[in-house]
Amino acid sequence: MTDAQSFYGRWARVYDWVANAPGVASWRDRGADSLALAPGDTVVEMGCGTGANVPVLRERVGPTGRIVGIDVTRAMLDRARERPARTGETVHYVQADAARPPVRAADAVLATFVAGIFEDPASAVDAWCDSVGPGGRVALLNFQRSPSALAAPLNLAFEGFVRLSAPGTRLSRQSHVSAFERRVRAARERLTERTVARRYETMAGGFVGLLSGTVA
Repeated sequence: MTDAQSFYGRWARVYDWVANAPGVASWRDRGADSLALAPGDTVVEMGCGTGANVPVLRERVGPTGRIVGIDVTRAMLDRARERPARTGETVHYVQADAARPPVRAADAVLATFVAGIFEDPASAVDAWCDSVGPGGRVALLNFQRSPSALAAPLNLAFEGFVRLSAPGTRLSRQSHVSAFERRVRAARERLTERTVARRYETMAGGFVGLLSGTVA
């Protein structure tokens, strides 16, 4: 079992609670909207966790569409399967490494709060873009520091959140946060290289960033 599997397996229930905290639903809606999904589409969520995005994705692809959730941690997927709103004939969960997804020919890919945990996020983004092919949409939703000067005290809280919510806590606080930010930046840079018709927006006072684009 990898460090990530062990970490997220232990915290699956807490993660599920955080993923459904007040205010987070609006982020999910905007992430799904950025994919420009249509009824009948197939959408893959990389690092789907406990499946919190499934209901909003299902609203957009309809009863003829398909949702595939990929996550490396069995406990997360087991939690997702316990929720009727996150299961059904058109919802499929796959235990696999989201950085090397076993899928092809999807219409869109969503990656929510996962880019910062991969050792090679650019390679993961390449795999996601290859999963949809030309014309497919890919969206990355990530936490980040707020650029607002008024947010300095909350940026300290962000650092604490990053340290507690991802593997690798043996690093110092600054090293851990720097690694997280470097990985998110690398993922965004690669998505920028691979896509056109890009859109970037922020939420939660700048603490959440959403980058989406169409694979060229």
